[in-house]
Amino acid sequence: MSRIKLAAAVFVALGAAGIAALSFDRANAGASPPVPPAATRALARDVLQHLIAINSTHAHGSSAAAQYVADQLRAAGFPDSDVLLLTPSEHLTKGNVIARLHGRGGAKPLLYLCHLDVVEARREDWSFDPFVLTERDGWLYGRGTSDMKGQDAAVLATLIRLKKEGYVPDRDIIVAFTADEEAGGDANGVKWLFDEHRDLVDAGLVVNPDGGEAAIKSARKLYVAVQTSEKMFLTFGLEVTDKGGHSSRPTASNPIYRLSRGLDRLSGFAFPVHLTETTKLYFAGRADLSSGQTKADMQAMSRTPLNDGAVQRLSGDVETNIILRTTCVATMIEGGHAENALPQRARATVQCRVIPGESPDEVQRTLEGVLKDPEIKIFVMTAAIPSPDSVPAPAILGAVRRATQSIWPGVMVLAQMSAGADDSIYPRSLGIPAYGIDGIFLDLDDERWHGRDERIGVREFDEELEFSYRLMKELSAR
Repeated sequence: MSRIKLAAAVFVALGAAGIAALSFDRANAGASPPVPPAATRALARDVLQHLIAINSTHAHGSSAAAQYVADQLRAAGFPDSDVLLLTPSEHLTKGNVIARLHGRGGAKPLLYLCHLDVVEARREDWSFDPFVLTERDGWLYGRGTSDMKGQDAAVLATLIRLKKEGYVPDRDIIVAFTADEEAGGDANGVKWLFDEHRDLVDAGLVVNPDGGEAAIKSARKLYVAVQTSEKMFLTFGLEVTDKGGHSSRPTASNPIYRLSRGLDRLSGFAFPVHLTETTKLYFAGRADLSSGQTKADMQAMSRTPLNDGAVQRLSGDVETNIILRTTCVATMIEGGHAENALPQRARATVQCRVIPGESPDEVQRTLEGVLKDPEIKIFVMTAAIPSPDSVPAPAILGAVRRATQSIWPGVMVLAQMSAGADDSIYPRSLGIPAYGIDGIFLDLDDERWHGRDERIGVREFDEELEFSYRLMKELSAR
């Protein structure tokens, strides 16, 4: 995924029973969660093996993976009219597949978003070949196992399982296997599908496994998170220019110094606290899972006026600071053109993650005030795409909770705000509610998205298959 999947969960209280459920159900602690039939497990493992073997990094594209997915669906009995391979004419390596399982038309379709592309991986960096699925000591290693070819395989196997069972949902189920999420998704993937083929992906509800999270800590399953919102991605360029000259004749208008002073002011600035209804629920729920000063500080977030000491302490921790406010940070800098010449230009890139509901224009005005130098020109490099919150509706959370509890009794369901962005931003910007939901449990202390020796557990993958099946039936039956 292009955004960092931070474990900054926004907890939504699901009632006293939901909070109490975090205390692991000891009676079920030794029970083995249900897994799907052997045929489904074999199919999913075969699909995962083939998808991992297809190098679908940005340079290679997703068309080979898309063709493989389409072939599997057709072999399972989906007619050609319900399996569409769509590729932008100017980017022939960026293939997408749209598959449809027809329902009774009781509601607008349920759409799953599943990206096929992965980030780069070099053999010399890994203990195993990243493009060969390798099982070792209960783990499945390979680039994309957790982001997100493991989820792709689970959703594909689930769709085929439902087809073979003759399942007819109340609403159509559409799955879009897409290109270029890791590259932003706007040119060839989900945004392209909504722009160019809206009728094929128009839906009343979107599920994006890439945006979800299921968490283990200290070998204990804690929660299944439902991503209901995400911060907006907004990038500014800063630039200072001057006439330059010989390095033997320094002046006070040196662009590098002026820009540096502005960035130093930015480094010490914190945007005002902006608590949304979602983040208020986060702190209220998170407090019940904490103790001592942290518990008291989180409880204080629901009171007016805010306690300055509580805000200061929570701001000192990255994971809670990013929930409290918009952030802007310098990520790149360049300047000068010769070692013996005064610089004529200095530039910096400032990357912002904006709380939903805030105005990008207001963020820019705030930055101008912080920089305090009219000679530092600020301009938008990457404009924000509006991404309103998807309401944490009881019907959605209830469906996820039923699927979760049926497999993992005692595991809590939480709603989540991501500090980064994913493909859910595109349907949300069109007013279509989208939720990140995933059941592959990963260790919060050993997450390997985009990293060396990416992996998922063998057992966790099998459980994901059953979770995908039960959740898809829950959400398509309304």
